Amino acid sequence: MEALRGWFAQLQFENLWVLLITVASCLLCITFHEMCHGLTAYLLGDPTAKRMGRLSLNPMKHIDIVGLIMLATVRFGWAKPVPVDMRRFKNPKLGMAVTALAGPVSNLVLAALAMLCYAVSAFYQFVTESTALYYLTLFFVYTATLSVGLAVFNLLPIPPLDGSKILFAVIPAQWYWKLMRYERYGTLLLMGLLFTGILDGPLEAMRTAVLNVLELLCLWPIDLLAALYF
Repeated sequence: MEALRGWFAQLQFENLWVLLITVASCLLCITFHEMCHGLTAYLLGDPTAKRMGRLSLNPMKHIDIVGLIMLATVRFGWAKPVPVDMRRFKNPKLGMAVTALAGPVSNLVLAALAMLCYAVSAFYQFVTESTALYYLTLFFVYTATLSVGLAVFNLLPIPPLDGSKILFAVIPAQWYWKLMRYERYGTLLLMGLLFTGILDGPLEAMRTAVLNVLELLCLWPIDLLAALYF
C-alpha cells in the first residue's frame, strides 16, 4: 500500500509539472506573437502599441484567458489583439498585412529555435538522465508544438485572425472597407467552427505538416551529437 501511495503521489507531481510547463509554453508563444505584432507596427510608423505598453514580454499585457485555455487544451488559441492604427502607415493596407503576418512568422521562428534547443537538450538528457533536463526538453517540445499551432491557426482567413488582414490586403479597396465593418461577426463564426470541431482536422493536418518540415530542418544537431558521442 505504501508503494502504491508513493507511486500515486509521484504521478500527481508529474502532472503538476506538465501543467506548469504547458502554461509556461503558452505564455511564451502568445507573448512573443503579440509583441512582434506591436514591434512591426511601430517600425512601420504606428506607435499605438508602444504607447499602450504592448511592446513587452510581460504575459499579463497580452493574455486572453479563454484563448490561453484553448491553446493549452486543444493547441489552438489567441491573445488580446494588439491595437494598430493603420492610418499611421505610409501604405495602410500593406502595412496592416505586414503587421498581421509578423505574428505567425514570429511563432514559426520561435518554434524553430525551440526545436534546435530540444535537439541539444534531448541529447544531454539522454546522456546524463537528468530530471531537470527532462522537463526542460519537454518545455521545448511543447513550445514548438504550441507555437506552430498558434501560427497556423492565426493564418486562417477569418476575421479577426491575422490571415484575414493579409487576405484583405490583396482585394480591392472598396471590398476591404466593407469587409472590415463585419470583422466583429467573424469572431462568432470562428467560435462556432471551433466548438463544432469543423476546423480540427484541417488545423491538425497543417500543424503536423509544418512540424515535420521543422524537424527536418532543425533536428540535425542531435544526429550530429549522437554520431560524435557514440
